[in-house]
Amino acid sequence: MRLADFILRDMARIVTEWEAFAATLMPAARHLDALALRDHAQQILSAVAKDLSTPQTRDAQREKSVGRAPRLADAPETAAQTHALLRARHGFNINQMVAEYRALRASVLRLWIDACQPDPPDVDDMIRFNEAIDQAVAESVSFFDIQAEQARNLLLGMLGHDMRSPLQTIQTTARFLAALNAGEKVSEAATRLIRSGARINALLDDLCDFNRTKLGLGINITPAGIDLALVFSDAVDQLRAAHPAHRIEFDVSGDLRGLWDGLRLQQLLSNLVTNAVTYGAADAPVRVVLTGQDAEVHVAVWNSGPPIDPQTLAQIFDPLKRGPDPHHKNAPGLGLGLYIASEIARAHQGSIEARSDPAGTVFEVRLPRHP
Repeated sequence: MRLADFILRDMARIVTEWEAFAATLMPAARHLDALALRDHAQQILSAVAKDLSTPQTRDAQREKSVGRAPRLADAPETAAQTHALLRARHGFNINQMVAEYRALRASVLRLWIDACQPDPPDVDDMIRFNEAIDQAVAESVSFFDIQAEQARNLLLGMLGHDMRSPLQTIQTTARFLAALNAGEKVSEAATRLIRSGARINALLDDLCDFNRTKLGLGINITPAGIDLALVFSDAVDQLRAAHPAHRIEFDVSGDLRGLWDGLRLQQLLSNLVTNAVTYGAADAPVRVVLTGQDAEVHVAVWNSGPPIDPQTLAQIFDPLKRGPDPHHKNAPGLGLGLYIASEIARAHQGSIEARSDPAGTVFEVRLPRHP
């Protein structure tokens, strides 16, 4: 018996086995009825049967083997893609969804081989069936990944937005307590609240910026004519107050006027200096060197300490990653600081690079005066 005929004839039995397996995928399947568990199983199988009955060239077979089967012009989504969308919305993870296809493949082949007895199964049908299932898996995984990415970006956006209001209330209350002059203990507690609130606010800023970049919007900047020496001098003063135990040196030379977003560049400098303070030698200064050249300005942040290994250096600007440093397992932040710094430089049509050797580590930023 040809496999396409078997699938159409025994559709009910195959879908029943699909449903039985889907019901074991906890906790997502706990509250789903039979219709939801069978979601698009019949349409996927019908598409597979139709594919098996369609003549196929060697070129078409090769394209399908790498997940590039032709799409129907009047079908915005395949059954496999819609299945992935609904599974993602019902809380299945990607491994569970792929497991459904593995179970379906094994179930269909077992039932078909039994039905073919005593005749041997058609080998070409078996090959074509595996290709069709692989194509369905590729379509589902791709669509599932898109849905997961959209959900993650939405969560980050909501988190950054909805936490602003209670955080502002906490900071306003803390400033009110600090201004009451109600005793040393109250003032110290209020100061800790203000500092913690500022730290949370910085984390939220990083989350929102990260979310914008993942949505393809990039870092939002508002350029204006500024003197970077004045802007960075103010930022360095704030960093010295935030890190009183560390020495931060600031050197300036050349013409430092240009068209930039001052607040964003303060954020860039803060991220670089905070990273240098966190991972550099505690007894050595962090140096910020600002140099004006003809068409651009160079910003360098130096720190002493052990060199960064080449593998870590190659991915140091990747988001949500940190180097394998056993001394800083509890380093503050989300692993977004250097990524945000690189995106700010990019938004100004500049660049940033990192170098590290036994003498120390330097992050160097190049900013064109008039991007």
